[in-house]
Amino acid sequence: MGLLARLVRWARGRSPWILFINTGACNACDIEVLAALTPRYDVERFGVLLRGSPRHADILVITGAVSRQVRDRLVRIYEQMPDPKFVVAVGTCAISGGVYDKCYNVYEGVDKVLPVHAYVSGCPVKPEAVIRAIDVLAKKIMRGEV
Repeated sequence: MGLLARLVRWARGRSPWILFINTGACNACDIEVLAALTPRYDVERFGVLLRGSPRHADILVITGAVSRQVRDRLVRIYEQMPDPKFVVAVGTCAISGGVYDKCYNVYEGVDKVLPVHAYVSGCPVKPEAVIRAIDVLAKKIMRGEV
C-alpha cells in the first residue's frame, strides 16, 4: 500500500460527507439524525458535512422502510454517488422493515437492496448512536477495512 493510497484513505476518513434519505417512515429517526447534525452535537468537528447532492456524498444515511416503490429511486441515488461509497441503515425500519415487516410491498431491510456498511438500531435512534456509527465507519475507512 503506497503513501498516496494511505493519504487518500486518511482524508476520506477525516471528512465523511453524508447524504440523508428518508424512504418513508414515521419521521422519528429523521428527527434524531437531523438532531445529530445540529450545533448541539457539533459533528462538523469530526469533518461530517451534510450534502444535498449524491454526487458530493461519501456516505448514504437511510431511514425508514424500503418499499418497492422507492427501491428504484434509492438505487439510482446510490449509483450517482462516487466510489468508494458507503451506506448506513438507521432505525429498526431500515434494518428489518420494522412495523412494516411482512407487508407485501416492503423489503426486509435496506441490505436487501444496497450493501450496508453500518447499522444503527433503535426506534427511534439516539443522536449519539448515529454519531458513533459514522465515527466507527470513518475509522474503518481510514484503516482500509471497507
